[in-house]
Amino acid sequence: MNANPLTSSAERTLRLIEILMSEPDGLTPQEMLVVLDTSRSSLFNLLRRLKALGYVEQAERRGRYRAGPRLTAWRAAPTDSIQTLLATFYLEVGRKDWSETLLLCVPAAEGVLILGQVESTQPVHSVYTLGEVNHSLSVARNALDVNPAEDVRAHGYSIDQPPQLFELALPICPDGSTPQAALLFSAPAYRWTQERLLEEILPELRAMAARLSYRLGAATYAPYHLSPVEMRPESQLNTDEINLFLEGPWTARLACVRPDGTPHVIPVWQAWNGSHFTVIAWEGSQWAEFLLQNSSVSLTIDEPWPPFRRVVARGTAIPLPEPVSHADLEKLVQQLGRRYLGASATTLKADNVLRVFHIKSETLRGWQGLPGSTVKTGTQSR
Repeated sequence: MNANPLTSSAERTLRLIEILMSEPDGLTPQEMLVVLDTSRSSLFNLLRRLKALGYVEQAERRGRYRAGPRLTAWRAAPTDSIQTLLATFYLEVGRKDWSETLLLCVPAAEGVLILGQVESTQPVHSVYTLGEVNHSLSVARNALDVNPAEDVRAHGYSIDQPPQLFELALPICPDGSTPQAALLFSAPAYRWTQERLLEEILPELRAMAARLSYRLGAATYAPYHLSPVEMRPESQLNTDEINLFLEGPWTARLACVRPDGTPHVIPVWQAWNGSHFTVIAWEGSQWAEFLLQNSSVSLTIDEPWPPFRRVVARGTAIPLPEPVSHADLEKLVQQLGRRYLGASATTLKADNVLRVFHIKSETLRGWQGLPGSTVKTGTQSR
């Protein structure tokens, strides 16, 4: 997935929006060109389109450009900011290549505004016009409705099958319950069935919508439900649940022992392959030397929001023999970097890696729910 053209277009549009909203008296095109990295013709094309959509207005034909009614409405929007929302969206979707198209939508008059889009990597795929109001995406409007149909409220998502398509939308709720934006998955119908879509795609999209909501300030993720979320008692995760959890972008806390016998704990990126963890020590890391002297370690990986899943592993740290080939090291750095940084992973360099360790797990256990209120399942104590 090559995100550079899309990122450049989005950044240019966002920068124009920022300067228009920061200048109530408006700006001339010459003043805009001073701060925008674009040509005069591209600027006027963008301004004409935004003006037609109601996001920009002029008092007279050759007058200054000001924020139009739709941009003005954004100032009162309950989300933190459009730019923050876009940044978190592209961070989340940038962690992997998507086989189908994903959109970020917000409410607009008589439709939804498409703020972000990552197109499918397949030759035949859905594509929408970025930055325009779409009046036909009823699936997104349903997900964004604060009082949705009963089935949407009960399931927490909206699904539709317009001609030759499947569309699935989930709300993003900065306060945990009220939708302010929506994730939308769109795919040609011939590649999917509804049953397969709900089984394979829905869980991943739900987790992404929840993470976006948490990043924007939500304490819990319970779309359309204003009453407090009931926290479940603690229960153990099975092997499949542990493996699924460890696929997420969760930082691990690595605990090891210093030469003087005192403990040392450091956050690290981790990759789990079903039998061992891989962790990277960057240049300047002290703990790499600690592990070479004492290989006994533990890892704790947890999420800061419901259902409060957590995994604890204890084992032995095995340093990869040196030298590791530069190509293999670069591949590992980009794999981990993309998982945690999305498209920004390209800034990481293998030259900054000190050592690579495999941590062979001798015990691996996981839990979810509130500690102190354990469900009795006959499991062993910790």
